[in-house]
Amino acid sequence: MPRLTRDLDRGPAHPIMHPVDAIPWKKNPPTLPPGVEVALLEGILEEPGFLAMRLKMPDGYVLPPHWHPHVERVTVISGTLRLGRGEEVDREKTHELPAGSYSSMPPETPHFGIAVGDTIVQLNAVGPWEINYVNSGDDPRNG
Repeated sequence: MPRLTRDLDRGPAHPIMHPVDAIPWKKNPPTLPPGVEVALLEGILEEPGFLAMRLKMPDGYVLPPHWHPHVERVTVISGTLRLGRGEEVDREKTHELPAGSYSSMPPETPHFGIAVGDTIVQLNAVGPWEINYVNSGDDPRNG
């Protein structure tokens, strides 16, 4: 049986370095609501293995309730992320995570995020990476 942790064990085939001024940002990926930029730093979203990506969100950006089939680990690089669990956006049910904070969300846990100020977070996960919106109307792929 093939091991899904192969990339975690060995790492990349070659060194990966992304100086901050050369991070490969892309605007409005189809899986996320408009207004966000994403940079895939390591891995391939659709394949098994380690993933590292960053999200750059403007002040007030809301990532609607969603869940992932694998653990998602989030480190706040800059700004503040208000992270909440549940199937509805409720600012009162969030935890304020300023720059330097870390969160780990178990698989299939509905959660949502709100950016306070311009915010950059780094997501680390094991692929394939999927996002499943609680409300299908929130999924930009359906519009």
